[in-house]
Amino acid sequence: MNHFQRRDGRLHCEAVDLTDIAARAGTPVYVYSAATLRRHFRVYRDAFAWGRGVVAYAVKANGNLSVLKVLAKEGAGADTVSEGEIRRALAAGVPPERIIFSGMGKTDAELHYALSLPGLQINVESRPELERLSAVSAETGALATVVFRVNPAVGAGGHAKITTGQAHDKFGVARDEVVELYRRAAQDPSLNPVGIGCHIGSQIADLKPFESAWMVLRALVESLRAEGLAVERLDLGGGLAAPYFNQPDPPTPADLGQLAIRVLGDLECEISVEPGRAIAANAGVLLSRVIQVTERAGGPRFLVLDAAMNDLLRPTLYDAFHELCAVAPREGEPRPYDVVGPVCESGDTFARDRPLPPLEAGDLACFLTAGAYGAAMASEYNSRPLVPEVLVDGDRWAVVRERPTYAEMLARETVAGWL
Repeated sequence: MNHFQRRDGRLHCEAVDLTDIAARAGTPVYVYSAATLRRHFRVYRDAFAWGRGVVAYAVKANGNLSVLKVLAKEGAGADTVSEGEIRRALAAGVPPERIIFSGMGKTDAELHYALSLPGLQINVESRPELERLSAVSAETGALATVVFRVNPAVGAGGHAKITTGQAHDKFGVARDEVVELYRRAAQDPSLNPVGIGCHIGSQIADLKPFESAWMVLRALVESLRAEGLAVERLDLGGGLAAPYFNQPDPPTPADLGQLAIRVLGDLECEISVEPGRAIAANAGVLLSRVIQVTERAGGPRFLVLDAAMNDLLRPTLYDAFHELCAVAPREGEPRPYDVVGPVCESGDTFARDRPLPPLEAGDLACFLTAGAYGAAMASEYNSRPLVPEVLVDGDRWAVVRERPTYAEMLARETVAGWL
């Protein structure tokens, strides 16, 4: 469900006409619905309320401070993978005890910072990281709250580049090492191991991989407890698919929660989950304007937009599908377009032979389900200004990240003194 609907023939975000946003904020521009963010978080919260843990929103999906603040006010935690993301979560009002620090390449400086925040959970992903964390923790005198991220040798996801739980993937501790490392951590006065977890991929539309991975966690909990080691938390990661319109409806958070109860409920652990895409994707769109339509005799018809691959990288990076619609559709039969941007790359192509209603220069077009991994992955490639972001809440809206001017872009650089 999302809150982008047509009124009087034009697409609205909640009560705001996207035509008005385009006129005042310019294009391309990301537009987010606060109501959709709240609804999706609440569905997750309700599905896992029995687990007494935290729904830690994956900041990497969309780290805009206003997006994070909407979720923080709902009680969301934050799943972070860098010091910068931790700082974003804190700035949005997420307390340290609701922050999870994941990532398989944490630096010593990042570990120092994480240990300065009491209650923050550090997900350890390898033996070398455990050794470095122990040394940093001993140096600072802080007690590290540790959860071991397990690689369960179960991979899933919508693309090879977003599958993270297979044995050859870089993430997590091999499951045959977990008991040894957990035992070692329990004997270390600088470490407080409290649980285990896993994250097997993104855009997963089948519950079976989750079940397989969670059965691995269950067996490990039983082995650890058999040695007298306390296991209080299970971090189940994220990865549940968001609907991108060209696919069947994925399982719901409620379905996922019921599976977790069946597989893990009797272990009496605190259950944390880390949804990102499932909360943010459907809450955002990328609004763009048609520059021109270019037709070649006997060749493709190019729909040239002012949005480009630097604004929305997913189609180029993952061959990802985004539904595209006109904000104010014209009458006429659909016709096929190759939808492209102005960046000087053949890869700057959003779709080929996409049937769309007639579109002309100046029309507004809208990429749907663009709230996750859109603005977060945007760049200034080709010296194009970074795409701005807008938050809508009912009939109110605000630009929550400005488009930089060319002067501001140039001012961020310094010319070498000898030039």
